Amino acid sequence: MNNTELQTKGSREQFKTRFGFIMAVAGSAVGLGNIWRFPYITGVHGGGAFVIIYLVSIFIIGATIALTEMAIGRHGGSDVVEAYGQYDKRFRIPGFLSMIAVTVLMSFYNIIGGWSIYYFIQIISGKFTGISSGEVESIFGNFIVNSPQVAIFTIIFLAVNTIVIVKGITEGIERVSSIVMPALFVLLIVLVIRSLTLPGAKEGVIWYLKPDFSKVTGSTIVAAVGQAFFTLSLGSGAMATYASYLSKDESLPKATYSVVITDTLVALLAGLAILPAVFAFGVSPGEGPGLVFVTLPSIFGKIPFGAFFGAMFFAFFFFAALTSSISMLEVSVTYLIEKKKMERKKAAIIMSIVVLLLGIPPLMSFGSWSHIEIFGLGLFDLYDYFVSNISMPLVGLAGALVICWVWDKQVAKDEVTSNSKFEFRLFNIWYNLTKYLVPILLILVFLTATGILKI
Repeated sequence: MNNTELQTKGSREQFKTRFGFIMAVAGSAVGLGNIWRFPYITGVHGGGAFVIIYLVSIFIIGATIALTEMAIGRHGGSDVVEAYGQYDKRFRIPGFLSMIAVTVLMSFYNIIGGWSIYYFIQIISGKFTGISSGEVESIFGNFIVNSPQVAIFTIIFLAVNTIVIVKGITEGIERVSSIVMPALFVLLIVLVIRSLTLPGAKEGVIWYLKPDFSKVTGSTIVAAVGQAFFTLSLGSGAMATYASYLSKDESLPKATYSVVITDTLVALLAGLAILPAVFAFGVSPGEGPGLVFVTLPSIFGKIPFGAFFGAMFFAFFFFAALTSSISMLEVSVTYLIEKKKMERKKAAIIMSIVVLLLGIPPLMSFGSWSHIEIFGLGLFDLYDYFVSNISMPLVGLAGALVICWVWDKQVAKDEVTSNSKFEFRLFNIWYNLTKYLVPILLILVFLTATGILKI
């Protein structure tokens, strides 16, 4: 592995090591999609069969699009807008869409990141020890409707992001990711061991890993594809932005596979950390989004040393959210640096203010603005719907079109092989998947997720 400092493109800063780049991009992918969304969506869709379909989806579709976005980003060597539009200015539109979408995403992602700080404090103070599930649910309900209190923890989480971004690529993002990501694995493995040693956990492991394909429906497949897309942060511009700081001396396919494998491993381990514990206490795995903030604190309050393991879990949750959110902020910060010639500190502060202001509606949607609905959705859910169901699939589709219908095939091959420096035997398979299969699947996912197509 090459650990020497990479060459720079002009005056642009770059990742110093391949490890640092992989940890940063893996950190971008590893976040709420793994820790919060994957366990509960697996529970909703029946366990083992969903997991298998998810694995197939992430290694065929997820890895394909991830390599596509990284190739676009590194080839452009600039912000996401310029990277998408370098050969055809019309494709600057999806570049702008990804930048807008990831800013919207961060505006409500920050809120959940703030929740993790609040829960960490409550866990270590013993507030959840020995109380009933109803009392845990009441704590959560009372907290999220207290908008000023939620705003404080949201601002704290955003401030940590801003500090990391101001430090830059090597001293900020790379350094933090290189420390936090290995620590995440240690924390997660400890939590998995504790979960598996609970009485009754075996039933949860069997349910999680043993497939029952009789429960598979069209919605299960769509959910698995959507989860593969969501968990890798595809369509957000993050991978393209990070890859723009990567040297041609690094193998893009190897970096992509490392990121996809790391992200998938974290998701699977998160399932092993959460679902066996859920079964051990007789809770339904299909509890939905409340699994992490209502069900788990209740479980931690009932097991020996629960405060310790609960604190570990929410520290893990915080760090996973942080490594993802800094990549979101970096997308628009890079654009302001490249196109508006701003200093990094000024760009980071401006975008943090934009994110904070944009986050007011979803933050208030649990409190005094809870009555406001647009298209039948609350403001928090509306933000999530726009990002997950509209912008991300469309930007992913644009990436496939750019690589295979705008670029010359040889340009794409030169980029992913670093001008033949690295062998990529699966190039033709990847190229044809990107050109034909992936666009069709993304269109189907988009049509289904938006309700246009019923399956």
